Amino acid sequence: MVPISKISLCCLGIIIMLGGCSNPTDTSETNASDDALVSVAEYNGEGYALPYGKETDQIAEDHREQIEEATVTLFQENYQTEVVVHNVVGALDAATVFVESVGEPHFYTYAVVPIDEKEKKVMTEQISADAFQVENAIKGGLYHMIFSEEFKKLDNYFESLVAEGEVIGKTEAALKNVGGHGFMTPYYFITLTSKEEAIQPVYDLYLNDSNESVVALRNAYKTDLFDSENFKINIQLFMADKEENPSEAIFHEVTKVLEEMDSIPSGTYSFSLNDHYIDKKSGEGAKENSLKRSFPDYIVKE
Repeated sequence: MVPISKISLCCLGIIIMLGGCSNPTDTSETNASDDALVSVAEYNGEGYALPYGKETDQIAEDHREQIEEATVTLFQENYQTEVVVHNVVGALDAATVFVESVGEPHFYTYAVVPIDEKEKKVMTEQISADAFQVENAIKGGLYHMIFSEEFKKLDNYFESLVAEGEVIGKTEAALKNVGGHGFMTPYYFITLTSKEEAIQPVYDLYLNDSNESVVALRNAYKTDLFDSENFKINIQLFMADKEENPSEAIFHEVTKVLEEMDSIPSGTYSFSLNDHYIDKKSGEGAKENSLKRSFPDYIVKE
């Protein structure tokens, strides 16, 4: 059995690399060397790495089928949700398994499989998922599901903005292979704090019957318990031109549009405009030159 201290250290490394559950909206600057930076338009997760994962990465790959089977079972039995495995990445005495839900609610998350490096053995009987991360991933997917019309307006705006050719988002492949942030699009991801209560009855209803209708799920939502501070929509865009620094003009334009838009999802919005490059090892794009609208000056929609 892997010592608890090592599993804890592994999970801590995973949380740091994935953005963290204590402050998932943090877009801390990336201290990547130039050789770790790649075009966001081409990035598909290749090169992503977790601490001390070189040996376990190969062991996990050798047991990929076994890991996939255990992961699918885990989410089916514990969350009544079908998932597909996109990527397995070695970490300290473990492997991180990146998954995507099938159908709705739609979300990305991950599981952890302990690995005995000395024995080259994967301990799928000990597979686990961070309950807070998975619960929030499902809740974010449910929120998007029951407020699809409001999100459609937000999505249409970003799609039209990208069509103008000056900014882009992450690739779908990057979301699948190294996403793990819950409900995600190429342009934003949803996070909730542990204090968010409005969506809890929806989540409980879904776990009780994953085939429940959207109407029933929407009716379970407790609008009077909603607090925008506990529901965050984190927007991240990149410059389309490889030579351009983040544009002040575009940053202010997007910020102004978001401030003035109505009938978009309620919540606290943060916005980061980055240059064209992403750190392939962490999958993050925030750097010293990134332009940010975040704490304590969020864009709030009640």
